[in-house]
Amino acid sequence: MSQPVVIVTGANGQVGQELRVLAASYPSFEFIFTSHDTMPVNDEAAVQKMFAAHRPAYCINCAAYTAVDKAESEQDIAYQVNAEGTRILAAACKANNTRFIHISTDYVFNGQSPVPYTEDAATDPVNTYGASKLKGEQLCLQYDPQAIIIRTAWVYSSFGKNFVKTMMKLMQDRPAINVVSDQVGAPTYAADLAKCMMHIVVENEFSSGGSWVPGIYHYSNQGRISWHQFAVEIKELTGSSCTVNPIPTEQYPTPAKRPSFSLLDTNKIRTTFNCTIPDWKESLVQCIKLLS
Repeated sequence: MSQPVVIVTGANGQVGQELRVLAASYPSFEFIFTSHDTMPVNDEAAVQKMFAAHRPAYCINCAAYTAVDKAESEQDIAYQVNAEGTRILAAACKANNTRFIHISTDYVFNGQSPVPYTEDAATDPVNTYGASKLKGEQLCLQYDPQAIIIRTAWVYSSFGKNFVKTMMKLMQDRPAINVVSDQVGAPTYAADLAKCMMHIVVENEFSSGGSWVPGIYHYSNQGRISWHQFAVEIKELTGSSCTVNPIPTEQYPTPAKRPSFSLLDTNKIRTTFNCTIPDWKESLVQCIKLLS
């Protein structure tokens, strides 16, 4: 019997690279990693050709336009990848009876909530990136109602560009840095998210009758911090002598507005799929070990 095929899009991104690392631990699956070069998700013909050639049992969509500030001036590209690309993949998954996991973002919310966001909280993006990702969610469920959407936040890893790597570099180069202290959320170690998604795939593939529960889920590490607190912990763990000053958002203007509150309620994914979610500090220690 042939192995179930898992197509991972956006394989050069943070979550995609973590799935590459994990793939070796899942010999019962065949993984196909695609990038913008091998299968642009917004190219319908390329997607259909890939699906026809490999007949995937699963597709994990890590492809996204994630340049939040640039999206304000590159709206067309953001929507092409985040909305149209998701629609094309969802349609291909539906047509090929492929189980679809799509990654979305906390940026679908406006950041004004007094409590952690649940999956059914009202969406109201405050920037183009968030709006393009919300459109992607809507198209995803319209074209493949059996899809699983996982919203995540503040993603970092030992791969690519992210807050942790930027802070480590700045702390090496400068005696003091300023970090926003009035935006609250919880970071997500991409390796933890990748493990959770593979847990969902494995449970569905090998439990009797499957265990696929479509819908929207939230995933980020346990805890609640500001970007400033995140930076202070990075400083402590790396033994840096850099001073980390807290500043308000208005002292750090960016082209795209950021939600000031991004905390996601992760109860649903934990209870539905029995996913374990590590504490943010625990995961940060793991990542910094790798980077050091």
